[in-house]
Amino acid sequence: MAVLLQLVDDVVTNTFELNSGSVNLGRHPSNDIQINEISVSGEHAKIDIETNQYLDGVIDCYIEDNGSTNGTFVNELPVKARQRLNNNDIVRIAWNTFKFIDEAENELEKTAYLLE
Repeated sequence: MAVLLQLVDDVVTNTFELNSGSVNLGRHPSNDIQINEISVSGEHAKIDIETNQYLDGVIDCYIEDNGSTNGTFVNELPVKARQRLNNNDIVRIAWNTFKFIDEAENELEKTAYLLE
């Protein structure tokens, strides 16, 4: 199972499970993950959770920015298009930091992961 850990000063303050479908992140209360902070746009970013087409029981998570004002970053690089998240990636939504953990991918790191 994949999770998004919200970090404040490198301490986990919230854990959000990423099970299936899409997860919306933003300041507006209708988001799946609400970040009540002024630097976060109302509908800031989205994470899509999809079944891997090659590996049974494995999911892939993709993040994309929804045209936010202060940006979405993965490992301090701006997200300019839909981008796959990897185990231990640091996701920044404006000035809010999260760590992406995927236990299944952690096991896969022992083998090769091929991309088309």
